Amino acid sequence: QVQLVESGGGLVQAGESLRLSCEASRRTFSTYYVGWFRQAPGKEREFVAHISWNGGNTLYSDSVKGRFTISRDNAKNTAYLQMNSLKPEDTALYYCAAGSRPSTTPRFFDYWGRGTQVTVSS
Repeated sequence: QVQLVESGGGLVQAGESLRLSCEASRRTFSTYYVGWFRQAPGKEREFVAHISWNGGNTLYSDSVKGRFTISRDNAKNTAYLQMNSLKPEDTALYYCAAGSRPSTTPRFFDYWGRGTQVTVSS
């Protein structure tokens, strides 16, 4: 079983940057993919990005490509989401998730963190 804990959310103004962290338990191994999703009130959970722990393969949604960067540190069992040029529409609860295969669909991720809130003011 994998435990995930997100951190780094907060309140920022449009155009500013924020870095989110996702720390996994020791049970996490290198074949797990780690994904970031976000959900705003009244909206569906949205794919943001994912990364393979073992191979460094990454994928981004079109809405964040060029602004967000996902990365990992295997020694720390931690993934990151660097968010630059933030917009008000980025406001959401951001979740870290882990699964056995690459996917942009939430139901194919097996483990989830509690989420960290990101709020971007205009």
